[in-house]
Amino acid sequence: MRNLVKIYSLLFLLLLTIGCSKGFLEKEPLGVAGEELLANKSGVDAVLIGAYSLLDGVGAGYNLGTSVSNWIYGSVASDDAYKGSDVGDQAQITTIERYVSQPDISVFNEKWVTVYDGVSRSNNVLKLIAQATDMSADDIKQSTAEARFLRAWYHFEAKKMWNMVPYVDENVTDYVHLPNDADIWPNIEEDLNFAIDNLSLSKSEAGRANQWTAKALLAKVYMFEHKNDEARTLLDNIIDSGPFALVDHFHDNFKISTENNVESVFEVQMSVGDGGNGENGNWGDYLNFPYGDGPGGCCGFFQPSQNLVNAFKTDANGLPLLDDFNDTDVKNDEGIASAASFVPYAGTLDPRLDWTVGRRGIPFLNYGIHPGRNWIRDQSFGGPYTFKKTLGADGDNTGAESPRANANNFRAIRFADLLLMRAEIAVEDQELDKALELVNQVRIRAANEVVTKDDGTPAANYLVKPYPSFANQEYARKAVRFERRLELALEGHRFFDLVRYGTAAETLNAFIEKEKIKRTYYVGAIFTANKNEYFPIPQAQIDIMGADVLKQNQ
Repeated sequence: MRNLVKIYSLLFLLLLTIGCSKGFLEKEPLGVAGEELLANKSGVDAVLIGAYSLLDGVGAGYNLGTSVSNWIYGSVASDDAYKGSDVGDQAQITTIERYVSQPDISVFNEKWVTVYDGVSRSNNVLKLIAQATDMSADDIKQSTAEARFLRAWYHFEAKKMWNMVPYVDENVTDYVHLPNDADIWPNIEEDLNFAIDNLSLSKSEAGRANQWTAKALLAKVYMFEHKNDEARTLLDNIIDSGPFALVDHFHDNFKISTENNVESVFEVQMSVGDGGNGENGNWGDYLNFPYGDGPGGCCGFFQPSQNLVNAFKTDANGLPLLDDFNDTDVKNDEGIASAASFVPYAGTLDPRLDWTVGRRGIPFLNYGIHPGRNWIRDQSFGGPYTFKKTLGADGDNTGAESPRANANNFRAIRFADLLLMRAEIAVEDQELDKALELVNQVRIRAANEVVTKDDGTPAANYLVKPYPSFANQEYARKAVRFERRLELALEGHRFFDLVRYGTAAETLNAFIEKEKIKRTYYVGAIFTANKNEYFPIPQAQIDIMGADVLKQNQ
C-alpha cells in the first residue's frame, strides 16, 4: 500500500467514528456507519485504517497543535526551537515556550481530543472484531494486535504530555467520567506485549505495524520508565536480529524519494493530491515553511534556536564542544538585509546542521541559496534561521492541494534513535566501549554526505569525526545525550528526552539565561522543576468530566 491515509480519505464520511464520545470530541461525528455494516473483514480493516490515519495528528478537526512531529511540545518547548513567525501570531505557543501556559489554551485540548480519538478508533476495531464472522483466526490475531499497538501509541503520546491520564479500553462505556488516578504504564506495556506476541514479523503494507515496530515502541516506553534491563533486552534483539540498519546518507531519512527505507522502524505515511484537501500531507506542520517568497510561501513558524545551531560546532578533531558550545555564536545574518553582503560562519561544523536548519548563504534543498531575511517574518522575534529537515524538495509535491501540503513521510521511530537509546543504557552499565561503538556508528554516517554548492564543493567548513574514546562515565553520558540532540534535532524528541533524563530544569534555565538577551520574550521566564515537566490537562476536559474525576496536574 502506498499510503494508508489515501484510503482513509475516501472512507472518511462513512467510517469516521463508531461510538466516539462527546467527552473526547465535543462535537457530533460527521457520519456514523452501523456496526452491522462494518462487522466483517473488510469493515474491520477499513476502521483499522481510520485508526492509522490519525497518526499524523490531523483528522479530528485539528492540525496545528496535534502534529505527529510534536514540533510545539517536543521542540519549541525545549532549547531546540522558537515558535517563530511574529509576536502576535499563535501567541499561545509563546506561553508554552516561557513555561507559563494555562489549561485553557486551545492547543492542549486539540492534542487531547486527537490522541483520545485515536484511542477510540483503535477500540472500535476491537469491538468490530468481536462481532465479525468472516475473519480467520490469523486475521483476528493480526488486526487485534495492530489495534492494540495503535492504542498503546496514542496512550503513550498522552502519557508523555500529561503523565496522569485515563486509560481507555474497548470495555469502557462511560466516556465522560474517566479518572486519571492510576499510572497507565502497565496498560501500555500490556498492549505492546500483546502486539509483540501476535504481530507478524514483516509488514503486509508500508505504514503498518509489525512485531519489530512493537518491540521498538515498548523499548521506548521502558526508557521513559527507566527500566533499563527490560529496554536492553529488546534493543539488543532489534539491533542484532532485526531488519534495520543506518542508511548511508543522513538526509535520506528526510527525502520523499527514500521513504520507508531500511532505517525506518515506524513511519507515518503522508500523501498529497489524493482528494484529502492537503490534510494528508503533513498538515500539522503546514505553518513551518519559510516566510515570504520562500518554499511554501508562508508562514515562518518553528525557527531553530541559536543554541541548537551552536551545538553543531566542532573542534579541530571533528568532535562536539560538549561544555562550551554556546559560549560564542555561529555567525548569522540577523539584522542584515538580504541585498547586503554576508559571509557565513567559517568555523568547522557538523554537516547535519545544514540538512536540519536553513541559514543564510547555504543551499536550501534545491530551491537555491537561502537569502536570509527575505525568508524570515521577523528576525528580531524568531531569529535568523528557518526549519528545513523534513520539507520536500522542489517538485516533490506535484499535484498538492496547497504549496504547504507535504508528502514527506514522518519517520516516527528510526534505527538511529534505537542505537542511541542503547548507548544510553551502555553508559549506565559502565560499558563505555559499547556506548562508544554505538555513538560512532551514527557519527561516521554523519560524515558521508554534506550540503554542496552548484559546483560540487562543500557549502561550509564541515568536519565531523568519531570519538576516539570515552574517558569516564560522566563524559560518555554527556556525549551520548549530546549526540542524540544532534541526530534527532527538530524531530520532536528533545523536551521529552530532557524530562526523561531529569535535567530539564538545569538545561532549560541555562538556555533561557542566555536566550533572553537575544529573544526578549524570555525575560522573566523560568522552568520550575516538578511543575513544568508535564503540560496542563485541558480545562475543557476537566469541565466535561468534573474536577473530582479528572484532576489537574500540579
